[in-house]
Amino acid sequence: MKVIKLGILTLLIATTSACTSTSTKTYSSYDEAAKDATVAIDKAKSVNYEWRDSRKLLKKAAKLAKDGKSNEAIKMATKAKQQGDLAIAQAEQQSGVSGPHN
Repeated sequence: MKVIKLGILTLLIATTSACTSTSTKTYSSYDEAAKDATVAIDKAKSVNYEWRDSRKLLKKAAKLAKDGKSNEAIKMATKAKQQGDLAIAQAEQQSGVSGPHN
């Protein structure tokens, strides 16, 4: 029971700290948003915490940009960047936790 409570508490702390640390930058171009998203996702990958769908979102954003839907592409790339940032925050939060994932 203590393990479950500790897990829930850790998740709440991670979510709260991750949400307060993510950037809310507004992008005017898809290229800028995609570049920042790629940097965030690559950083998450470098600490072995890349989320499964981050690059998929970035790929969808590239297709939207190619189709001329730049506003939607920027939103999708921004979401991919947020996932990268959250993955980095998760890695930092869980760096002291021991277990089979290390």
